[in-house]
Amino acid sequence: MSDKIKQTKLFEEFPPISLQEWEDKIKVDLKGADYENKLVWKTIEGFSVQPYYRAEHLENLKHLKYVPGEFPFVRGSNVKSNFWYVRQDIDATDAAEANKKALDALMKGVDSLGFDMCCKEDFSNGEFEILLKDISIESIELNIVGATAAHPFVDFLKTKSLNKNEVIGSVGFDPLAHLTLNGNFCKAQDEVFDTAKELIEKAKDFPKFRTIGVNGEMFNNSGATTVQELAFALAMGNQYLNLLTEKGLDVDTVAQKIKFNFGVSSNYFMEIAKFRAARMLWAKIVEAYKPNNLEVAKMNIHAVTSKFNQTIYDPYVNMLRGTTESMSATIAGVESLSVTPFNNAFESSTEFSDRIARNTQILLKEESYINKIIDPAGGSYYIENLTNSIAEHAWKLFQTIESKGGYVEAFKAGFIQDQVNESANKRNLNIATRREILLGTNQYPNALEKFDANITEKCCSSSKRNDAVAEPIKPFRGAEQMETLRLKSEKAAVTPKVFLLTIGDLTMRKARAAFASGFFACAGFEVVDNPGFNTVEEGVKTALDQNASIVVVCSSDDEYTELAPSVLEQLGDKAITVVAGYPKSIEALKAKGIKHFIHMKLNLVETLEGFQNELGI
Repeated sequence: MSDKIKQTKLFEEFPPISLQEWEDKIKVDLKGADYENKLVWKTIEGFSVQPYYRAEHLENLKHLKYVPGEFPFVRGSNVKSNFWYVRQDIDATDAAEANKKALDALMKGVDSLGFDMCCKEDFSNGEFEILLKDISIESIELNIVGATAAHPFVDFLKTKSLNKNEVIGSVGFDPLAHLTLNGNFCKAQDEVFDTAKELIEKAKDFPKFRTIGVNGEMFNNSGATTVQELAFALAMGNQYLNLLTEKGLDVDTVAQKIKFNFGVSSNYFMEIAKFRAARMLWAKIVEAYKPNNLEVAKMNIHAVTSKFNQTIYDPYVNMLRGTTESMSATIAGVESLSVTPFNNAFESSTEFSDRIARNTQILLKEESYINKIIDPAGGSYYIENLTNSIAEHAWKLFQTIESKGGYVEAFKAGFIQDQVNESANKRNLNIATRREILLGTNQYPNALEKFDANITEKCCSSSKRNDAVAEPIKPFRGAEQMETLRLKSEKAAVTPKVFLLTIGDLTMRKARAAFASGFFACAGFEVVDNPGFNTVEEGVKTALDQNASIVVVCSSDDEYTELAPSVLEQLGDKAITVVAGYPKSIEALKAKGIKHFIHMKLNLVETLEGFQNELGI
């Protein structure tokens, strides 16, 4: 008996179910509903995602034949582990203070530092000495953020007695990012790329130190889709390869000096697939330049958790967003990761927020063991199909950019900006209509929370130059439109009071009161809920006694026919009458003078702004 059990495979006794049998069963369960509309997800990236995947869906995917560490590196560059650097970015405006903070971070689990020197213009070796005092450069990954610091820092490195093969890190020289965020290069284009060439040549003795940055993160934080972020970053990388090889550098040298920086959104599986597709496509691009060693086609990726979806209200939810985003990046096999502190949207990081950001990654290593498994997503029917879809669509967009003359020409023509703006507008609309949820902002807001801090301005954001040849893209946060409404209400002389006049059918009135409460709390209105009233007269009297600005009738569709007009008649112009829901009798109710209805199909921003305007806020 035991031998028989050993020979029996799991589930062998169950007959196999074909794909067609599954489909037939689903159609029966749908009871005539349209399969495509009901179950197929139409992504903002432009492709469809099926409700489920089976082994049959992998049959035509060509990238599945590769193993980890094998060109085109879709399954990652590592073959022994899924190691990544835990990076903390530090404001280095004050070198001594930054050094103190860096030493503390290194003692608490960080093995990569990113010194942000964007806001500085003058640098000296003495300042770098202060910044790196007691820090072993050969023992960590060291990154300098800020183009103006790139040359001075490489010059500084050359003065040090170091094992050049052990110096790992980067400087963020990225003139294409400057063009994108400011509308023009800081100098003439040819001069800028001469500078890039000089920087690569200066750092040639440091084989693991990268000097050219490709900033895909800025697209992520400007509302672009994952496909757009990937395609634009690839186009930027290809532009560097093209222009720098034309200036006499070989592709092996240039490719080995490029570091990609990507954002990570909360679209969990899509982000895992994005990084896998990115490595594959970049390897193919580098291969086209015929390098002597295909190892240089490995994409070096630094990931940063999204700033786009961070909120100033209910900010601790940002910790949860950062955690799932970190999982996406590390499961996908990035080389290093920075977790954006949860309070980044409204203030400089604090000791507490830095600690949480660090520990997010450390927990993924020490408790989840994500660093132990190479390409843990490999073989997943869903993720492998997402990888293929993202790769196909990003490649088409990349080819479109190349047909326009490359990234610079496409940007000057406004193509890049138009693509980003179109996506950003769609995402803003999705947030306003709650198709894209920002918990605590456009869904389930904390009505008791008030924002009393001053939002810290970031010095490295988009800023149009006087000599701009094109409009720059503008990073922003998706929550800004909702937060503006709420801040406006909080700053008003009198906070608008919304009174929920609950009456009639118990189940319906409670459900609609809950909806109405969350709806108006999104704009910072004070919401007064009630257990229920026996008569309209009782409810209206209580509402007026409490000086309500808005009275929301919460009941069932059938009861609205009589209740809603009665509330309107008794309130008159003393308060705004609103009906919660989209009742069948809506046209009849409108004919009786009721103007306002709130329901799931509304644009939250436009509707709440309309109420504010009507109340004189």
